[in-house]
Amino acid sequence: MGPGSPRRRHLLLAGAAAGALPALASGRGPKTLRLAYNFAETGFDPPQVSDQSSVQVDAHIFEPLLTYDYLARPARLQPLTAAALPEVSADFKRFVFTVRPGIFFADDPVFKGQPRELVAADYAYSIRRFYDPRWKSEHLYQFENAKILGLSELRQQALKGKAGFDYDAPVDGLRVLDRYRLELRLADPAPRFTHVFASPLLAAAVAREVVEAYGDDLMAHPVGTGPFRLVQWRRGSLIVLERNPRYREEVFDAGSAADHPDCQAAAAHLAGQRLPLLDRVEISIVNEAQPRWLAFAGGQHDLLELPPEFAPIAVPGGRVAPHLAKRGVRAQRTAEAVVAHTFFNCADPVVGGYTPEKVALRRAISMAHDTARMVDGVLNGQAVVAQSMIPPHCYGHDAAYTTRSRGPAKARAQALLDTYGYLDRDGDGWREAPDGSPLVLRKASPEDQRSRAFNDIWRASMNAIGLRIEFEVHTFGDLIKRSLAGQLPMWGFAWTDGDFFLGLAYGPNGDQSNDARFQLPAFDALYQRQRRLPDGPERLALIRDAQRCMHAWAPYLPHYHPITTDLLAPAVRGYVRHPFRRDELRFVDVL
Repeated sequence: MGPGSPRRRHLLLAGAAAGALPALASGRGPKTLRLAYNFAETGFDPPQVSDQSSVQVDAHIFEPLLTYDYLARPARLQPLTAAALPEVSADFKRFVFTVRPGIFFADDPVFKGQPRELVAADYAYSIRRFYDPRWKSEHLYQFENAKILGLSELRQQALKGKAGFDYDAPVDGLRVLDRYRLELRLADPAPRFTHVFASPLLAAAVAREVVEAYGDDLMAHPVGTGPFRLVQWRRGSLIVLERNPRYREEVFDAGSAADHPDCQAAAAHLAGQRLPLLDRVEISIVNEAQPRWLAFAGGQHDLLELPPEFAPIAVPGGRVAPHLAKRGVRAQRTAEAVVAHTFFNCADPVVGGYTPEKVALRRAISMAHDTARMVDGVLNGQAVVAQSMIPPHCYGHDAAYTTRSRGPAKARAQALLDTYGYLDRDGDGWREAPDGSPLVLRKASPEDQRSRAFNDIWRASMNAIGLRIEFEVHTFGDLIKRSLAGQLPMWGFAWTDGDFFLGLAYGPNGDQSNDARFQLPAFDALYQRQRRLPDGPERLALIRDAQRCMHAWAPYLPHYHPITTDLLAPAVRGYVRHPFRRDELRFVDVL
């Protein structure tokens, strides 16, 4: 790329703007944090959303029973709205949670001016909502796989009948024992089931009267018990949160901070302070990387998840650039519990199927794809090439694990295609299918600069082995809907879900998280066996077998695990990115 190219000019402009970064003024009124998200939100009802922007906002409005210690590494569960960690039976089939008394929902007209206390029935109702066909939640699998007694049967009755889902029908697996105690019973052992209740996406408490009052407009009316409430929303443009006046007294305890400079600095600042420290959070939606970078560099934002495209300017060689360091900007670098991947829809007539030639096509595509070029050329080294679908911080991740199913391996990919009959029969430079019919790969993509760069790598990788590929561009929200409907042959995004990465290939989740719609009884058996076991050598061996099975059948192509660099303006304190929490702004201060 020459010095006069548009990209080169953009980089020079960004560097010039960075030199003008002002220090934040103190005493500017309400403590306000300004930042940007890189994808438009879809709304703010936990069962109905899965995009990162919506989930992060929800995490500051709604609260699950449990959470993770903010500064402990490795991650450690602790109570949030629960009075303590749950009582768990020895067979991991019975769980009893106790809600802490004296926690209240944010004020809302639905409550008619009266304070509304959080009780065990709110969590029972919130869990049942995932089973209600009305909400079409793609996260139902988290509860159905746990086999909560009676709830799946209740859902089937709703699907077959016309009366709708019965929220008041008694079931053996979900009982409110008293005002503050909730019991769950499972058909199979689930040693890690408690982690579901640390997710603001899966286990957030909503009030039944709020859901019934707002109905189909619920996405615009989030009412939770968390530290912030939604006060302004311009769809796809601006989200404004303000401190929840009903939020309980929460004083930060820094006793468990990890021995890491960022964690120690946050602990020193937060110790003994009442949370939240911010009065207001202003979130702009800025899809493209360059405007996000320029907004931070120009002092319009206080916190930036650094777009990898601008790492050479902001953190050359891994250190904060001098023009930023002079202004007091700090950088935090975090290996994320995330895998960016591409799925192959196994029900698609081109890339799907389980016959040898169909599997060979997916494996050849995986071998030919140049993920290293993604990491080095587009992400500027701000990621690690993935060898499996299990990322850092998650049980079963092995940094030394490797597989021959990854590329780029052009010669092996070509040989595999030749062997299974994908040949250029008409001499036009493109391979046909084994039956001689035209072969065109179709991959979906959002419309943004990074995706376009990734598509260029896809095109070059496929052209190198004689495969034609075309791209279908849609908004991220539309892509999610199409994926859930099974309409996308190939698509990819970043996934983070704690303990469930192998579950992406679990057959019963084929209309939810299993975007590949992969159906293989042998894999399902491995997944079920490891899921019932406590952590240890036996489970690790099954995880490794399941990984090999995924590589052999190739429903997914893991690309990379991101390394995120957060840039903090001089006045920002208390922020540390957590691998699983999404409510870090609860702890942020602006001096």
